Amino acid sequence: KKKAHMRTAQKWSDEDGKKSIETDFDKISKYCSAVRVLCHTQPKLFKLQEKKASLNGDPDQRWIHPLIRSPSPGLSSRSPLLSEISSSQDEMIDVIGVTRGHGYKGVTYRWGTKKLPRKTHKGLRKVACIGAWHPSRVCFSVPRAGQFGYHHRTEVNKKVYRVGVKGDQKSASTPFDLTDKPITPMGGFHHYGMINEDFLMLKGCVMGPRKRVLTLRKSLLTHTKRVALEKISLKFIDTASKWGHGRFQTDGEKKAFQGLLKKDREAME
Repeated sequence: KKKAHMRTAQKWSDEDGKKSIETDFDKISKYCSAVRVLCHTQPKLFKLQEKKASLNGDPDQRWIHPLIRSPSPGLSSRSPLLSEISSSQDEMIDVIGVTRGHGYKGVTYRWGTKKLPRKTHKGLRKVACIGAWHPSRVCFSVPRAGQFGYHHRTEVNKKVYRVGVKGDQKSASTPFDLTDKPITPMGGFHHYGMINEDFLMLKGCVMGPRKRVLTLRKSLLTHTKRVALEKISLKFIDTASKWGHGRFQTDGEKKAFQGLLKKDREAME
């Protein structure tokens, strides 16, 4: 069975192939006015159930130029987008993704219209009048039932609070809280698990459920407001368990409070 794109991958293995690739990169950076790169995710790094990678084409040239200026084998394996964003600590970025889907919903759930009286014929979660006789069509502004959620959305101006690096055991420590603790709370994040790779901490929320693929983009605006330009100094990051009441910040703190348990004594014996 033949595999696709094997010749392209084999070019990185010998010196002649690398020289030809570097020549191609030089031509692209010299002659091309716009470059579009196909990026894909690496699900195997996140230990998730999903194995198929998500493909995304990024037309934003500000992401692409560093890739062209420094051609290397890393281009084909791991995109340095997070290292690009790391320079934007305390800056604003945009998040692009698909919202959480709710299926086909009626007007009361979808648009928040007022319910009709109890004795209404053929249901009360409806719009009583959907328009006049003329114009003889339903206006676009009239609430109707239909798909709710699973929409493509772009949220702008998300403040970057922290850029975490893989393997950092002090990723949740601050100058005011010197406890050595990683960003993963005790027991892991709800329906996600442990954070084992690089991460971004943003202000506010993002669209979609857990594990949904998001696209991060540098802000297209020139920010001048004080809120956008202020430097963030985090004082405390809560790593208590999100499953229960969450009394302890670290596993060591919990063991120090509870002392030796029965299972610990049995393990020692």
